[in-house]
Amino acid sequence: MKYQVKKTKDLTEAEIKHILELWDISAWSTMNSSYFRSFFRDSEFHFLMDTDENILAIMRVNFDFTIQIADTDYSFAEAVGLVSAHKKKGYGAALVRYFKENVTQRNLETIGFCHSDLRIFYEKCDVEILHDKAKMIKENVDSEWVNAEDDDILIFHTTQERKERLNQLNSQNNAYLMTKE
Repeated sequence: MKYQVKKTKDLTEAEIKHILELWDISAWSTMNSSYFRSFFRDSEFHFLMDTDENILAIMRVNFDFTIQIADTDYSFAEAVGLVSAHKKKGYGAALVRYFKENVTQRNLETIGFCHSDLRIFYEKCDVEILHDKAKMIKENVDSEWVNAEDDDILIFHTTQERKERLNQLNSQNNAYLMTKE
């Protein structure tokens, strides 16, 4: 197995096709490679590959992620889209371990999100979890601030100060997802 990181522009046509198949999101299923590269331009992709360069697991890092807490903007790299090509083989867990090591070595402030039913998986991968804090992040949907769908915030790598800010989120102290206009 081999760990690999690629910028969006460096992905092959076959890799893009395979990524979209693994993600299995109907709205993206017809996305062509040129649109994919444009849509995910602020991203990089982390892979676990087999010896024949087949994707065993994938995770995307979104570099366009900023939340506002008490009038202060915090930019993070956001880990999303973790999928294993084969379930229960340990590929996802192996990728998470490589990924965590990578972002720590690069000192890349990186968080992710998950539903509560995935806590056990991330705990096994030694990812710190801020339980029930993701719902305290509001997203602007149709001009209305609504709670995020995820339950937990995953800490892959960040400063103690930022972790404490995230851990202080509650119904009276929300964070707001900032999007580019």
